[in-house]
Amino acid sequence: MSELDLVVRRALVATAADTFEADIGVKEGRVVLLGRGLPAGLREIDAAGRVVTPGGVDAHCHLDQPMEAPARMADDFDTGTRSAACGGTTTVIPFAAQAKGQSLRAAVADYHRRAEGKAHVDYAFHLIVSDPTPQVLHDELPGLIREGYTSFKIYMTYDDLKLDDGQMLDVLAVARQHGAMAMIHAENADCIEWLTKRLEAAGRTAPRFHAQARPMLVEREATHRAISLAELVDVPILIVHVSGREAVEQIRWARAQGLQVFAETCPQYLFLTAADLGIDDSYHGARCVCSPPPRDKRNQQVIWDGLNDGLFTIFSSDHAPFKFDAPDGKKPGGAEVPFRHIPNGIPGIETRLPLLYSEGVLAGRLTLNRFVELTATNPAKAYGLHPRKGTIAVGSDADLVIWNEREFVLDNAALHHAVDYTPYQGQTLRAWPGITLAGGEVVWDGSFHPRAGRGMFLACGAPSLSPARTRVVP
Repeated sequence: MSELDLVVRRALVATAADTFEADIGVKEGRVVLLGRGLPAGLREIDAAGRVVTPGGVDAHCHLDQPMEAPARMADDFDTGTRSAACGGTTTVIPFAAQAKGQSLRAAVADYHRRAEGKAHVDYAFHLIVSDPTPQVLHDELPGLIREGYTSFKIYMTYDDLKLDDGQMLDVLAVARQHGAMAMIHAENADCIEWLTKRLEAAGRTAPRFHAQARPMLVEREATHRAISLAELVDVPILIVHVSGREAVEQIRWARAQGLQVFAETCPQYLFLTAADLGIDDSYHGARCVCSPPPRDKRNQQVIWDGLNDGLFTIFSSDHAPFKFDAPDGKKPGGAEVPFRHIPNGIPGIETRLPLLYSEGVLAGRLTLNRFVELTATNPAKAYGLHPRKGTIAVGSDADLVIWNEREFVLDNAALHHAVDYTPYQGQTLRAWPGITLAGGEVVWDGSFHPRAGRGMFLACGAPSLSPARTRVVP
């Protein structure tokens, strides 16, 4: 073999299956050797016994997604992938969102234009199907699946995105026929609208009432219905951003019936509660308005338990970046608006891995291997990118994170997104990536090293997740 481009020496390599000491040899952006005492490389990095994990795969994030004016996402593919890399994520999968009345192919073409020449790390696209016309169902969607867009999201809420049950069945049937992964945002839109109107009539419009308009039962009912529709079609589904006990119970029930129901959760359901939306009528809580909303401390423990015992398949950021103090962000037109009109979503693409490493691995809630499984391996498998992504193995991309374990207090000023706040401000963390490598190139080592346009679009293959099984924890 010709001289190695890079050798990462004395690494404590962690994958979803194993932890072992090794040197990592890299050639032309791929891992080509794993072993002790590898020959010299053109470049060398001494990991000095530190943990080295695969680069994170953030399989649920929103970047430069078209929005109805005046709202505009703060992060595009430049700032969003910059922020991802500095937090240890080397592959992102945002959404090409179809507007009602729009061709799905037109949405994909527009999203490629938004990404081209900007990304610092590799990326793929999910689709959002909001208008499943006969043309979309019989031509566009099957064609796009064949071309490497093998996952799509369908909504049960939001007027401009939601599908009715019949439309969902039609789309799920396409997923079954063509081997795609359907992601479902499960909340009952009619219940939310009914509750919202009653709250508005009573003058209860502050951000904190967002949580009251979306109680756990609306997530529970929609989760049960999504599972039932998938059972009818006989197709696997993935329920995204699960927030608490009632939806978790529906997923556990489905697993007990032998159904292939996968689940994702996000940092906001481990580190935020409904109190972060406000305990009074101030507007500060608009920062944490997202759907489903954060619940309470007891539900945080339910989510931790599900991460540990295998209930959850994937841990994503659901990064949906809006500035707080901006007329195109959480204050539409510069006004403090009723909760119905606050753009939904919070930033988190950079903090996802450090939060879970700190409070999961280092706090003894999760094994290091489970951390890798949730944040890299399973997302890559679910969306057809494994083993190129999500592992450290001969032939995989040399996307690596060398961890520094140190205690510090999180401050938004140290982050690299284009958002003017983080909901995790003041959180004490115990780890942060010391070095992030993308394709064997250092993109973060305490300073960000831009590589705009070096991030490549990845066509996805078929999902390769095994049937979901929940482990029993003593």
